[in-house]
Amino acid sequence: MKEGISSMDRRRFLKASAAGLALTLAGKPVLISAQEKIDLAVISGDPGAATRKALEILGGISRFVKRGQKVVLKPNMSFARPPESGSNTHPDVVVAVARACIEAGASQVLVLDYTLGRPEPCLERSGIREACKNIKNVYVLAPHEKKFFKEIKVAQGKAMDRIEVLKDVLESDVLISLPVAKSHSATGISMGLKGLMGLIWDRQSFHDKYNINEAIADMASVIKPHLTLLDATRALVSGGPAGPGEVVKPNLVIAGTDPVAVDSLGVSVAPWYGQNFKGKQVEHLLAAHQRGLGEIDPERLKIFRGKA
Repeated sequence: MKEGISSMDRRRFLKASAAGLALTLAGKPVLISAQEKIDLAVISGDPGAATRKALEILGGISRFVKRGQKVVLKPNMSFARPPESGSNTHPDVVVAVARACIEAGASQVLVLDYTLGRPEPCLERSGIREACKNIKNVYVLAPHEKKFFKEIKVAQGKAMDRIEVLKDVLESDVLISLPVAKSHSATGISMGLKGLMGLIWDRQSFHDKYNINEAIADMASVIKPHLTLLDATRALVSGGPAGPGEVVKPNLVIAGTDPVAVDSLGVSVAPWYGQNFKGKQVEHLLAAHQRGLGEIDPERLKIFRGKA
């Protein structure tokens, strides 16, 4: 974690109501009806069940996916490590969303990540390909050739004015981000926004050529998921992004349409490197918020907390 974000006041989670379902607004929990609009769903439980409940609370997958549409799911599956390592998105999260998309009538669901490791071991050991193999029209892929990417302009870019993005993402109707909550040696934490780097060709330039935090904000200005579900059922709180490191179990899935808000709340689910942090102390989240790409202060959001 960089020096500028290494100290932080401790923060406690608000407890859910006795019924297990509550809305937190300005820090105060109150019961709400299922019909009331919320910004984030924070659901505790097993990965698959919590994911399904989060989708339900947000209005169901049909709010995002219509019949005949092409959908891209972007999990973390970049490392040849099993689910318990915390390096990759839990397979049960991915399969729950993939099934929901197909049930909503999606014509095709592509599960995509430009893996850092060799594709085959990553797809196999992450467990994601195996979990999705029997779902018709769902394909788990790890494109590793430049021909699969297309250059687009970054109109409001500060670090860059162009970026090469997977063509399948550009041609899809719906993009759903499925990151895992983990630490990262370059950016402190890696969740939804940082995870979008798995959809671009030249990730190394973010480390070597640009200010990585501004580059992530640039990328987030042109790659905009319609929905983000953060897998915080496990959190790799040190040794990320690949591990091995310390893994804790918040047992949460955090879902919403605002990727900055999802990540910012995600920062609070566990201590990172032995300390607690707020989203505004993570440089790339602050940069994205300052660009108008999302809300960084959870206190300004309507948050539904419950159990699967």
